[in-house]
Amino acid sequence: MILTLTVNPAIDRNVTTDRLVFEDRAYILATSESAGGRGINASRVIHSFGGATTAIATSGGRPGAKFEEMLRGEGLSFHAVRIRQGIRTNLTVTDKTGLSVKLNELGPVMTKGEVERLEAEVGRRLEGASWLLLCGSLPPGVPARFYSKLISAAREREVKTLLDTDGPPLLEGTEGGPTVVTPNQQEAERLLNKALITRNHFLEAADRIRRMGAESVILSLGSRGAIGAFEDRLVEAVAPRVDAVCPIGAGDAMAAAFAWAMEQKDDFADALRWGVAAGSASARLPGMAFASLEDTRAVYNQVELRFV
Repeated sequence: MILTLTVNPAIDRNVTTDRLVFEDRAYILATSESAGGRGINASRVIHSFGGATTAIATSGGRPGAKFEEMLRGEGLSFHAVRIRQGIRTNLTVTDKTGLSVKLNELGPVMTKGEVERLEAEVGRRLEGASWLLLCGSLPPGVPARFYSKLISAAREREVKTLLDTDGPPLLEGTEGGPTVVTPNQQEAERLLNKALITRNHFLEAADRIRRMGAESVILSLGSRGAIGAFEDRLVEAVAPRVDAVCPIGAGDAMAAAFAWAMEQKDDFADALRWGVAAGSASARLPGMAFASLEDTRAVYNQVELRFV
């Protein structure tokens, strides 16, 4: 069982336009709404791949009721931890070339009691789990060390952890020693307070983040693939060239496919290859859509591994 945690879920409103421009007219081609959040997306991918997964998420207000209804409609196994305030609504605008703008609300303020109930619920569900994926931002009221506490609790139960977040929770969580941490380039730059431009920069960044406390690191580089740091080794997973339509959510697919593949084979480099394949295959799809296992496998065969 792979557990995913989304502390700050959302109703995702997705808008596709003919183009994204300033100070000129653009036309909306399509709109859609879905239950959103990095952990929710990760569970979607794992479920579609045939893996066992349960998504844990907060839920509150009318948006929360809608969020839960959407998840039930998908047949996704989930558990909602109720909070008083309504969950957020996020907006993603993407044009036909794949250029995207993502506008996220901060999220509801959670009380100390709500945070404690969420922590207790995750602790109860660790029994029998193999992985815990800690995904996305923390809303106001949740301390930055929250993920680090859950990483420690999971370690005590011999549950592996994947950390996929940004800002102070990424720093605190990385120092807490997760099994793997998966920042993208921008998140890594903020974590290290350094611009990452060259290949050497990427290799050094992955190794430096691992030395901050994580057992292993996946530095996601979008269309260029990813760099993995594990067991004092570095490996590049070079993505094939694809025509990206909507790259939003590709990182969620990568993290999910990595955890799923580790369950199948427990081979870091091979799991990294699956992750890059899932991210690349999903980026080719319009809106917030995720590639099937079959489509991901086709791209997997084109991903090249290079050990450094």
